[in-house]
Amino acid sequence: MRFALRRDRVRIPAWIAALALVGLSTVGKLEGLYPDAADRASVAKTMGSPAALAMTGPRHYLEGGYNLGAMLSHQVIGFYGVLAALMAVLTVVRHTRTEEETGRAELLRSTVVGRHAALTAALTVAVAASLLLGGLLALGLGGSGVDGVTWQGSLLYGAVFAGLGTVFAGVAAVTVQITEHARAASGMALAVIGAAYVLRAAGDVGDGTLSWFSPIGWGQRCYPFVDDRWWPLLPMLATALVTGAAGYVLSARRDVGEGLRPPRPGRRTASAALTHPFGFALRLHRGTMAAFGAGVFVLGTMYGSILGDVDDMLKDVHVIDDALAQAGGASLVESFASIVMIVNAVIAAVYVVLAALRPRSEESAGRAEPLLATGLSRTAWAWSHLSATLVGGTVTLALAGLGFGVAGAASTGDGSLVASLTGAALAYAPALWVTTGVAAVLFGWLPRAAAAAWLVPVYAFLVGYLGQILQFPDWMNDLSPFGHIP
Repeated sequence: MRFALRRDRVRIPAWIAALALVGLSTVGKLEGLYPDAADRASVAKTMGSPAALAMTGPRHYLEGGYNLGAMLSHQVIGFYGVLAALMAVLTVVRHTRTEEETGRAELLRSTVVGRHAALTAALTVAVAASLLLGGLLALGLGGSGVDGVTWQGSLLYGAVFAGLGTVFAGVAAVTVQITEHARAASGMALAVIGAAYVLRAAGDVGDGTLSWFSPIGWGQRCYPFVDDRWWPLLPMLATALVTGAAGYVLSARRDVGEGLRPPRPGRRTASAALTHPFGFALRLHRGTMAAFGAGVFVLGTMYGSILGDVDDMLKDVHVIDDALAQAGGASLVESFASIVMIVNAVIAAVYVVLAALRPRSEESAGRAEPLLATGLSRTAWAWSHLSATLVGGTVTLALAGLGFGVAGAASTGDGSLVASLTGAALAYAPALWVTTGVAAVLFGWLPRAAAAAWLVPVYAFLVGYLGQILQFPDWMNDLSPFGHIP
């Protein structure tokens, strides 16, 4: 476990600090946006639509006074809970399946360590990180002094996030046993997170039954700052124990480096496309490309479904109204759409950084060396990955705009939004290409610092999305390639 903590001495504190700071700053932003009960009551009336409930949480939060605590739990748990789960999943996968895939686990297992030492260390670190995140949120909110934010509700709020991280750490403990590849294990766990979010959204729109099949739904039904119910944490604890125990049992049924699911045999002969560098790179990237494409399409659809209610939802919130006016657009709906485009573009930027750094992981894993031992030049090899990244990023943007446009057209009755919003999304393609270039330069010149490419999408989100509401100076936005999109 000390070795795992040593390796994650930067990664985990960064995760916890980012989630805690953003989570704690949210209550302050809500207090500034909705300073009195009349503003909150006005927002509560517009949050009862099916689309708004699917994006936030159950209707019960809107009943009996929509104070700042209820507003925080209603609007934040569903979204930030996904991020807490993501932190736990990536931590477990990194210290188990990734270690086996790179061969380091076999070296460690050759010493005097137990069979389950790696899984135990990974789960311990992931659960400890989740508990620390929950503790920081509880302490920060409890001492904030914001109206409607009580100590009891704050402790429950923090426990919800700790519980979500613990549950999905157990889920990851199972998925890493099924497949022999870290990316596949992460993808399976992320699919479970996505399914939990969809079940929660569908349940909140309906009679609530489906939400009880989702850990995220359990967390929201604790109702921090409203009813302060602790018992929905029990199914979280039970699920974490069952999945964690299942991970230990399944790990004893396979060999090191192997998965329970045997790899699918490939074709007898490769397709013609795989004989070319670009075709081979596209084959390597297609899983990540498909996952991000589907994700942004669904996200765009969710945002588009509330486009017809934007005028009623935001017309009385002057701070947001001013921010939307600064974002540009002839109407409130168009200005709102421009900010949503920034969110979609940043998600697409996350994909291009992942894809552009794929050559680095191929080198580290030793898979690039056999290719470069042939007649394939290093330049052609790197360019094939960058080309796949450029294509994938552009396609991801198009899918985000298409989902936003189709749902927006259905919500507003304006069919022209399909083409206009798709085109508006593609306007961010040059910014994605710049992001790809930054990652490529870092990989070529400073491979050890290649992870610094993540600063581009993170900074773009901070100044492009939050900066509009917090009114950052213009020069900060100009430092981001996304700030130069008209």
